[in-house]
Amino acid sequence: HGVRPPNGVRIHVAGVDLVRDEQGTFRVLEDNLRCPSGVSYVLENRRTLAHVLPEIFTGHRLRGVEEYPARLLGALLAAAPLGVAEPTVVVLTPGVHNSAHFEHAFLARRMGVELVEGRDLFCRDGVVRMRTTRGSEPVHVIYRRIDDDYLDPVHFRPDSVLGVPGILNAARAGAVTIANGVGNGVADDKAIYPYVPTIVRYYLGEEPVLPNVQTYDLRDPEQREYVLPRLDRMVIKPVDGSGGYGIVVGSQADEKALAEAAQAITDDPRGWIAQPIVPLSTSPTVVDGGRLAPRHLDLRPFAVNDGDDVWVLPGGLTRTALVEGSLVVNSSQGGGSKDTWVLA
Repeated sequence: HGVRPPNGVRIHVAGVDLVRDEQGTFRVLEDNLRCPSGVSYVLENRRTLAHVLPEIFTGHRLRGVEEYPARLLGALLAAAPLGVAEPTVVVLTPGVHNSAHFEHAFLARRMGVELVEGRDLFCRDGVVRMRTTRGSEPVHVIYRRIDDDYLDPVHFRPDSVLGVPGILNAARAGAVTIANGVGNGVADDKAIYPYVPTIVRYYLGEEPVLPNVQTYDLRDPEQREYVLPRLDRMVIKPVDGSGGYGIVVGSQADEKALAEAAQAITDDPRGWIAQPIVPLSTSPTVVDGGRLAPRHLDLRPFAVNDGDDVWVLPGGLTRTALVEGSLVVNSSQGGGSKDTWVLA
């Protein structure tokens, strides 16, 4: 509350997960508006493929993905506090033990900005400053890759050593911009997701371009009563989850897991949503032994907002489940990724 971004942008980067159902219709599976990750794979997949198999690009004119770091930097600079002529931008990482640290370092290097940890920053007189070998310097924009809970031990988890004490006060005072905005989890919450088409119609006066995957709000007694006897045909997701953790795919769960899921829903309906199992489209994928086999996949395009325009990366992260029959494509659950082409 009380944090007003200088150019009105709270979602500087969005990752929108898309799937294609059995009728071939593209549907939005979920929105990622907190710290969407994976764009480094997009750039590295293209670079690696061009290096290892350059001949497959012959005869095709592709739209490039290399401008993403420049677009992201432009959006971060545009979000700088008012009156700052030459803003200092940093990427805030939890550290080398984080599973996405490669991406944090990759983006900082490509944007030409400093990669920092919480211990590299401090707040003094309402200003965030960065420790350097030449003394401290003010920081104006922080592209944070740390969850809200750990960002500021003064306001959130007091035991966090990953964040910066006082950073939220500095943001509230307008001295620093935090991207993506603190509190974006409200819009990222999967229990809000069923209502996004209605929100689009209400605030924009438009019809959504892509339909959602049908989603049941388990707070509603009628929807809950419909879902509970059909858990074996549903995907059950925690509303605040990410990375594929906590998901129960009914068709692949045993009776014990289904009973536990039913109990969890009954105990805390607000904590879960249910979606019918969508038979995701497949792509030929090289699996063990070098053979080709179909594997399920989804697509995460990345959208960058600089306050004047929203630019969508021409490609995106195609994530592939490497386990036969699996519908969970997250890299944290053993999934792979593919280079994704958009023809010029």
